[in-house]
Amino acid sequence: MTIRAKLYAALAVTVAGLLVTAGVGIWGMSQLGDRFDEVQRASEAQALALQLKFDVTDFNGWQTAYGYDNGQSRPVFLASVRRFRINLAQTRRELTRPQEQRLLDEIESAFDDFMELDDRAFAALQAGRTEEVKRLFLGPELENFDRAATAAQRLAAYEAGRVTAEDREFKDARKDALRLLIAVSAIAALLVVILLITANDLAKAAETALERRPPAD
Repeated sequence: MTIRAKLYAALAVTVAGLLVTAGVGIWGMSQLGDRFDEVQRASEAQALALQLKFDVTDFNGWQTAYGYDNGQSRPVFLASVRRFRINLAQTRRELTRPQEQRLLDEIESAFDDFMELDDRAFAALQAGRTEEVKRLFLGPELENFDRAATAAQRLAAYEAGRVTAEDREFKDARKDALRLLIAVSAIAALLVVILLITANDLAKAAETALERRPPAD
């Protein structure tokens, strides 16, 4: 193999090593981006679940309030119920896993029972049957609230678990990408060293060949 061919071969191998290093870096960034997106989605799902949990507590609190202030707080209660319905519909669109849908079904079922009983309680309040209102709110209505709140808490816990798992996956992916990049970079650096040594040897060989060449007449 000629000196030029050896030099070209060394250059080609070195360039290939640098390209592989760049490719691994790009691949690693892409993987980390995907894992970060999963963490983001899990965090958004957790936020939706926590919002539902708050909504359930909120409309229950305002129902209790209008039961004791002779209906003055009912408009606020109805506004809270509307917010819950909007947030529930959004959460159903976003959280589509079977476990999530089952928990949302439980929340919605308890809410439907809650509102059905609320109609009865409000009718009793308008008729002046305040003792019946208290009995409904402190008995079966409280059970409906507990069902909805428990299911909302389970959903929030499920989403919190997803956030933890996705965050762990992201950290593991980051460590793996860093290890691989360090390994490939070390190989690329070794190839550069080999190139420099090869170039030096070839230069010495060329000098020796020139020295041995007989002088021209």
